[in-house]
Amino acid sequence: MTDDATYLGNVEDVDGTNIRVHLSESAAGGLSFIRGQSYRVGQVGGFVRFPLGFADLYGVISQVGASAAPTNEVGASSNKWVQVQLVGEGRPGRGFDRGVSQYPTIGDAAHVVTENDLRVIYARRKDLRYVRVGALAAAESIPARIDIDAMVTRHCAVVGSTGSGKSTTVAGLLAMLSDNQVYPSARILVIDIHGEYGSALRERASIFRTNPNIERGENPLYVPYWAMNLDELLPITVGDLEDASRGALVDKITELKRESLDGKERKGIELATVTGDSPIPFSIHKLWFDLHCDMHATHYEQPGGSQSKATWALKKDEEGTPVQEGDVMKVIPPVFRDPKDNRSDPEKIRLSRSSLNIRRPIDSLGSKLRDPRLDFLFWPGPYLPNEKGEIELDLDSLLRSWVGGDKPVAILDLSGIAPSIQSELVGTLLRVVYDALFWARNLPEGGRERPLLIVLEEAHAYLGTQTGESASAAAAVRRIAREGRKYGIGIMLVSQRPSDIDGSVLSQCGTIVAMRLSNARDRSSVTAAATDSLAGLFATLPVLRTGEAIIVGEAVSIPMRTLVDPPGPDRKPDSADPTVVVPGSKDEGYDGPGGWNQSRDAPDYREVVELWRRQDAQSTRVYTTPTDEESNGT
Repeated sequence: MTDDATYLGNVEDVDGTNIRVHLSESAAGGLSFIRGQSYRVGQVGGFVRFPLGFADLYGVISQVGASAAPTNEVGASSNKWVQVQLVGEGRPGRGFDRGVSQYPTIGDAAHVVTENDLRVIYARRKDLRYVRVGALAAAESIPARIDIDAMVTRHCAVVGSTGSGKSTTVAGLLAMLSDNQVYPSARILVIDIHGEYGSALRERASIFRTNPNIERGENPLYVPYWAMNLDELLPITVGDLEDASRGALVDKITELKRESLDGKERKGIELATVTGDSPIPFSIHKLWFDLHCDMHATHYEQPGGSQSKATWALKKDEEGTPVQEGDVMKVIPPVFRDPKDNRSDPEKIRLSRSSLNIRRPIDSLGSKLRDPRLDFLFWPGPYLPNEKGEIELDLDSLLRSWVGGDKPVAILDLSGIAPSIQSELVGTLLRVVYDALFWARNLPEGGRERPLLIVLEEAHAYLGTQTGESASAAAAVRRIAREGRKYGIGIMLVSQRPSDIDGSVLSQCGTIVAMRLSNARDRSSVTAAATDSLAGLFATLPVLRTGEAIIVGEAVSIPMRTLVDPPGPDRKPDSADPTVVVPGSKDEGYDGPGGWNQSRDAPDYREVVELWRRQDAQSTRVYTTPTDEESNGT
């Protein structure tokens, strides 16, 4: 027993890092006043200090009550027990270190951690390595800082239910990490499938969209098809093929890539080393045209069975002019005459004798090449090869715009991409960037000298848990999660449904920022993936406030419950909840977006249809925000 006001009780059981403390009678009341400050005693998530000579061990309360008692304890029926998880130790002059070099023994005293103790634990030098993300929920005067080295290179995840403040937290983090005054060489690539972050980071981000608004400074998003490997390209273009047909198609693509190099020098590649996976430009339009003609062409019968282009049986008009000879780059097929094999007719027209059975896949490819929604892929502006495989700009220009531009953040807005190819596209983007930085690892442009953080918004949409689902994206993320640290490439997963993310990917995240999660499966996934065994702490996730998070892992010295600093009003993502009832009304001079309590003008849905057709949600209407006096009805 001790007269120290911070005294909680004594250690009665030690099981590895699990310490069970029997509370004293004075501490069991739940509220203590220490040096004029009130402290709640024995709360899950609270901190406990164990003085051991010149060192203090620190732990987090993970369980409270009779269930925290040792199973063989005589007094186990008592509810005056807490279970503590050891997380680190502090020494005079050395501050706090994660991990422990010794353990408490039976009878050692346990103490409440005061605000002064918290300052020791969370003390950080004024070092650019640590960035403030908010304040401790238990002591708002103490800043909560994270180690951005560990957060970026060891990967991290930000999870939380809809409305928990997840997107706002991510926007705030990215704003801090992209501060040109502090981190002038930051590199952040955001895969944004809902178009939320452009408004939050507009001054420090280059935005790429499939349907850009040039007046707002947006850039066209191009993903050249020829930069894809075969496992990415074939599913999007022709789908699944039998082995023989796939092999023939691969040979044809390889042949076109070699032809594009004929007589042209491209550093780093030789004709003999070209494969179907080599990032060499080739004309997919010529590939479609040649294979379409192989499948559909009819020929005038010639001695020896020749089926060359010279013997094509093109359909002609009355004047003998071909109705349509076809155009490779316009994806217009030739119009052929029908087969004719009448014995009495000396003119015989036979169908092509192609050995390939890919007529339907090639017809489907033609439709996709003509689909304007896929122009970013098959008509990639200056990266589009002509029939000979010649291009204006190469991949170095593309990489420079994505990860080497003047602005620290590049946002790839995929909100206009068809969901059916979203996973394959994300997988391609990640693989292209990873391969480039992998081979540039010893160059100034590589990730070792200038690390890259890749933010994957709504990651559950393309990192599914089901076998075969989202295979391309999941494979790319798994590769970065396993190997990216060595090459300066980190990922930040952002999701409202962590249970839908492949567990092998989530478990690679060294730091987890967990916001309010109501679903039990989601909480279980986060608890299993966290590096700290703090199930009791994660049990508090359903009751976290909006904007509050539990941060655990390698980027923090000790798990902490944090009130995250929100970004400024002009730095918030486009993900706020609509307001059903808003202050002010048109009768009071308020001309802003109205809720259910507002009188409204006659609706005009013409602009709705215009924006729908334009695939751009930015309206030209101007709203004014009510003043505080108007909001209060004065």
